Amino acid sequence: MEMFAETLIGGLLAGTMYSMVAIGFVLIYKASGVFNYAQGSLLLFSALLFVTLKESGVPFTVAVAITVAVLILIAGLIERLLLRPLANRSPMTLFMATLGLSYVVEGVAQGLMGDQVHALDIGIDDVPIFVGNVMISQFDLFAAATALCLVGILALLFNKTRIGISLRAVADDTRAALSLGINLNRIWQIVWAAAGIVGLVAGMLWGARQGVQFSLSLVVLKALPVLIIGGFTSIAGAIAGGLIVGAAEALGDTYIGPLIGGGITSWFAYVIAIAFLYVRPAGLFGEQAIERV
Repeated sequence: MEMFAETLIGGLLAGTMYSMVAIGFVLIYKASGVFNYAQGSLLLFSALLFVTLKESGVPFTVAVAITVAVLILIAGLIERLLLRPLANRSPMTLFMATLGLSYVVEGVAQGLMGDQVHALDIGIDDVPIFVGNVMISQFDLFAAATALCLVGILALLFNKTRIGISLRAVADDTRAALSLGINLNRIWQIVWAAAGIVGLVAGMLWGARQGVQFSLSLVVLKALPVLIIGGFTSIAGAIAGGLIVGAAEALGDTYIGPLIGGGITSWFAYVIAIAFLYVRPAGLFGEQAIERV
């Protein structure tokens, strides 16, 4: 039982790392109905910019502030140069635009900051903490606490501010929101900036765990089963999906992997996601699409 509890808790805490990546996708999908494939590239760019500034001797807080300012600038450029000209196009067109954007962002990152692997120290050691006989990672606890704080901040933004109410209106009915005078371009800028900042937080944690390298952009592939399970339109769903994926991977690798002769963490989450598509295509917290004909 101790081994089971340790594996389950470790998996749940590790799943919050997936959740933070998925939250960035949810923010943009709620506002525009588009799956932003460039989220992984923005995560990479922000983490790479931060670690480059930090290695240049810039203090931690100043490096964070500069990176956030650059992300806000990038969000404005994306809205002005990419989203505004493609307004009212099909979701597939916008998805392909974000696919192209991901390669542009990665190319710019490589051209400006190189392609070396950077070690990132954010001051949180990955040391074990014992609760009874159960070992828990201090770093995973910090990541989980960060994810909870992030969800709390976003909940306040969505529910207690005029910007959040406007964003929810755009997510519910874009045409109705426009008829009420809501500036869709401004909303898109805010959402992309928020998604970039969420990507920065996730990138710092992932970078501290495995180094800041170009493979970080592939973390989007791990976010897919999280989004399918939790729902593309729910921040709470992103957290729940991440917890399910993290726990399932940890338990599956411990108890099922040895029976089939190898590790299963690379594909087990996708099996669970496919099962969810059969029984609940919209995910646990997703909104069922209603089409009138």
